[in-house]
Amino acid sequence: MSSAQEIQVAHSPDSDDAFMFYGLATNKIRVPGFKFVHTLTDIETLNHRAMHEAFFDVTAISFHAYPYLQEHYSILASGGSMGDNYGPMIVAPRRYTLDEIRRLRIAVPGTLTSAYLTLKLFAPEIETVTVDFDKIIPAVAAGEFDAGLLIHEGQLTYGNDGLHKVLDLGQWWHGETGLPLPLGGNVIRRALGPETMHIVAHAVRDSIQHALDNREEALAYAMQFARDLDPNLASRYVGMYVNQRSLDFGDDGREAIRRILAMGHERGIIPIEAKVDFVG
Repeated sequence: MSSAQEIQVAHSPDSDDAFMFYGLATNKIRVPGFKFVHTLTDIETLNHRAMHEAFFDVTAISFHAYPYLQEHYSILASGGSMGDNYGPMIVAPRRYTLDEIRRLRIAVPGTLTSAYLTLKLFAPEIETVTVDFDKIIPAVAAGEFDAGLLIHEGQLTYGNDGLHKVLDLGQWWHGETGLPLPLGGNVIRRALGPETMHIVAHAVRDSIQHALDNREEALAYAMQFARDLDPNLASRYVGMYVNQRSLDFGDDGREAIRRILAMGHERGIIPIEAKVDFVG
C-alpha cells in the first residue's frame, strides 16, 4: 500500500483561518491518499516565504503579495477573506479629517499586506513604519505613532485602549469601486499539477463548508487562536471574514482581486503586472 502524499498547508494563527481549516486540521475532512500537515505563522512571514521559497503546497497570503509569487502559485477560489464595505481601519487617539490623515505617521502591519496596499491607494504620500500587527494598538495608545493601521481582531477591540476609528479602508474602497475589499486568500503551488491542485482545492472548500455547517464546534476550536477575544466578539470577527464568499469569491470578488492589483500596478505601488488565475 502506497503512503499518503503530504500536502504542506500554512496559514496564520488567527481565529478566522483556524475556523476555515478546522475540518482539515482535526481530520473531520479526510481525502484518501493525502495527508495535510499544518504550519501556523503570521501572514507577513507567509507572504515573504511564499515569495522566496515556494515551499508550502497551500499557503495563506495577502492578495497584495500575489504578483510576486504568481509564477509558482495559483489562487484558490475558496478560503479568501473579503470585507464587504468594511475592512482594515486607521485608528488614532483622536479624530482626524481625511486631509489630516494623509499627513500622519502611521504604524502598519507589513508592506505586503493588502491593508498597506489599500492605504497607499488612498494616500500614496502617507508616511508608514512597519510594526508587528499585535503591537500597533499599544504603540499608538502610547503616543509612539500618530495612528495605526489595524488588521485581525484589533478591528473590534481598539476602543478598549481609548482609540478612535478615523477611516475604515473597506468603506473607502467600496465607495471608490462598489466592490468588496480583497484582503487575504489561499494559493496553491502549480508544481502539484492540475489533478492534485483540484483535489486539494476541493478539500479546502469542504473544510470551510464543514466549519460553516458545524459553527459551534468550529468556533470552539478557533477560540484558542482568538487572542483574548470573548466568545461573542470572536464569533463576530469570524463571521466578518468567513462566510459564503469564503466558499467562492463570486464574480465581483474575482473582479475585486483583479482591480486592486491592477490599480496597485498602474499607480506604481506594485512593480509587477498581476496575471490572476483561480483554481476551484
